[in-house]
Amino acid sequence: MAGPDRMAGDASLWLIGAGNMGGAMLRGWIAAGIAPQRISVIDPMIAEVPAGVTLLRDLPQGDAQPDILVLAVKPQQLDAITSVFAAKTGAPRLLMSILAGVETVTLSNTFTPNFTVRAMPNLPVSIGEGVTALYSADADAGVRAEAAALVAPLGLVEWIDDEALFDAVTALSGCGPGFLFRFIDAMAQAGQDLGLPADQALRLATATVKGSGLLAAQSDESPAILADRVASPGGSTREGLNVLDRDDALKTLVKATLRASADRNAELAAMARR
Repeated sequence: MAGPDRMAGDASLWLIGAGNMGGAMLRGWIAAGIAPQRISVIDPMIAEVPAGVTLLRDLPQGDAQPDILVLAVKPQQLDAITSVFAAKTGAPRLLMSILAGVETVTLSNTFTPNFTVRAMPNLPVSIGEGVTALYSADADAGVRAEAAALVAPLGLVEWIDDEALFDAVTALSGCGPGFLFRFIDAMAQAGQDLGLPADQALRLATATVKGSGLLAAQSDESPAILADRVASPGGSTREGLNVLDRDDALKTLVKATLRASADRNAELAAMARR
């Protein structure tokens, strides 16, 4: 459902990069009621944008600057962008970056905005059910409120107090949808192996994860307690949980998965500082 325009005043926004994540954020903003005429997308590859949004293939030359600049390109593409902005007079009022591994000090030194906010959204922002973590070392209360309002239509907003925790946030909520999609696929495949038709097994697995996630979000009880409520002593759920719980097999697997993602994000940050 469309809501009020969340951008302060008549602020203009440039979204550089509208691929998987940038495009998801764009769709979320338009669905939430942000005026499309205030958004310009700079991307040489995408075919189209929502009606009313301006699509540019190249960064505007000269001193043209937006009020809000959102970076949603791959980290290795940053150099090509900075060379254009280096020639401009002035700077964006607010820079929001979703570049994995690129720290706020690098962004502030490169673009010299008034304020810099680092963001880590995940893919469900496209349907308003995502998670966006935010961090800023220089934003005052007003800017923090504006940044939070900008991403609030996309789902849950969480401020992170320590930028060093962004590796963990990226692994958990940023990469998390990919891991859950794998889990849904594995559940469906297991159901198929038990004799269910493939399409039916996938519908059952997807709906089960969706409903369970909604229940966990609305419940006052922890997921661990909810799992035990499903499992009757000696019942079939308990037998399945015994497999997952044996030698902490599931927890060990998930810890290793998130650690691999967090370590890679740290490597990207180190590469960006060079």
